Amino acid sequence: MNKKDYHDYLFIILGAAIAGFGIACFVTPARIAPGGVNGIATILYYTIGIDTGLAMLLVSVPLFLLAIKIFGPQYGARCLTGMLLLALFVSIFGQLTGYHGFLDYGDKIDIMLSAIFGGITVGAGIGLVMKSGANTGGTDILAQALSKYSFIPVGTSLFFFDGLVVISGGIFFGVESALFALIDMYIQSQVINYVLMNMGNHYAKTAYIVSDNYEAISKRIISDLHHGGTLIDGKGIFTLKKRTMLMAVVPNRMITALTHIVHEEDENAFMFVLETYQVLGFGFVPISKVLARNKNASDAAIISKKNQIPPLKKPQTKGK
Repeated sequence: MNKKDYHDYLFIILGAAIAGFGIACFVTPARIAPGGVNGIATILYYTIGIDTGLAMLLVSVPLFLLAIKIFGPQYGARCLTGMLLLALFVSIFGQLTGYHGFLDYGDKIDIMLSAIFGGITVGAGIGLVMKSGANTGGTDILAQALSKYSFIPVGTSLFFFDGLVVISGGIFFGVESALFALIDMYIQSQVINYVLMNMGNHYAKTAYIVSDNYEAISKRIISDLHHGGTLIDGKGIFTLKKRTMLMAVVPNRMITALTHIVHEEDENAFMFVLETYQVLGFGFVPISKVLARNKNASDAAIISKKNQIPPLKKPQTKGK
């Protein structure tokens, strides 16, 4: 194991500890089910009394095995480590605090604070884990599996599965709890994106890679990330030699993994990344959906243009 691996596993441990603290000390005590395995475990804790960390483990292991079967061994040791450590830290912090947290949950402002700080801590922790190229398992595996065997984008699938968990939480804990869960989920997603990118919450990134090993990098993008790319022929301005540049568009959560792939295949590669604000097509948002979404607006604009009162023409004066 080299220095880089130690650095990555340190991120996994630290991230799992921070996220575990947030789940055990903010999310679970406030009875918030913000989607994912975390939300399912919170519901199980208050309905059948099973420890939240143990419940997360029991739900995550089958999902992890499903991911191995569908996507292959790239889910590997790091992802398994992240999943196990998160469940472990949730149980540790939960047992230390009795899942009572630090606030008085008789006051709704404290539930709001738990939604906010739970989103921040869990998002920061998961972001650190993902920064190492790993993940903590969860409903994103189901979303990726559904997307693989259908035309439903991953984002839509994830929204569907997390939505079911939030609705279930609303049934068990009340509508207000579901609304707090939505706040928690939103903050969590923003913090994850910030940790990964150190900027905004843009949807995807476009990476341009110049490397003599572009074929190996291309194969890794297909096999490890399940995304494609485009090869562009070019010429260096100093050497005037022909070079091949690889362009790949990937979701934010995969940019760290892509960087690792490029570094592993060619330490001397040249790579730059651009913000991508809208990605349409296979694997992302179908173009047909965007057209359908914008159709009414376009029709309204056309109708408005047709109904505009034409400007008055200046009367023409005949010359004397």
